[in-house]
Amino acid sequence: MPMANTKNSEENAAPSAESLVSAASRAGARGPAPVHLWDPPYCGDLDMRIARDGTWFHEGTPIGRERMVKLFASILKREGDRHYLVTPVEKVGITVDDAPFVAVDVSREGADLRFVTNLGETALAGPDHPIRVVRDADTGEPAPYVEIRSGLEALIDRKSFYRLVELGETLPHEGSDWFGVRSGGVFFPIIPAAELA
Repeated sequence: MPMANTKNSEENAAPSAESLVSAASRAGARGPAPVHLWDPPYCGDLDMRIARDGTWFHEGTPIGRERMVKLFASILKREGDRHYLVTPVEKVGITVDDAPFVAVDVSREGADLRFVTNLGETALAGPDHPIRVVRDADTGEPAPYVEIRSGLEALIDRKSFYRLVELGETLPHEGSDWFGVRSGGVFFPIIPAAELA
């Protein structure tokens, strides 16, 4: 009887950052965990937020330990417009202000563009890691993104975006000329050529 009560109290316990860290560590993931294979029950939301600059907060306080942030990032999953931390046994919602990562560097590798995130993950832009640019409806200011893994994007920082512009070219795209970049055999449009100053 006491064992059953203990089990029930564990099942009804609110999700915590500590339980997620423990479960992620047990999963033994080096790099991103296979969250696409896990379909645990939704356990509610956790007071965790990723700011636009890539800073992770827990209960309003920045998480200062990079190892901890990387562990949380390794179990991050996107479903629709929501982001979750997922283990084999639980899924909790978190808040992401913009994108969960920031692309802090880009370099040309042959015909490809390699991006590096604030957490050290890399991605070669191409069909599996597309670049997209969203323009503010009022100001026209571009917000560029690159997909890092499984729908998780990085906001491309300003210096890396300027580097992309330096590598750009004008090509036909959907019936008009666009300025953009090529990588992985794909042309990624940035701005209509007619709008270039």
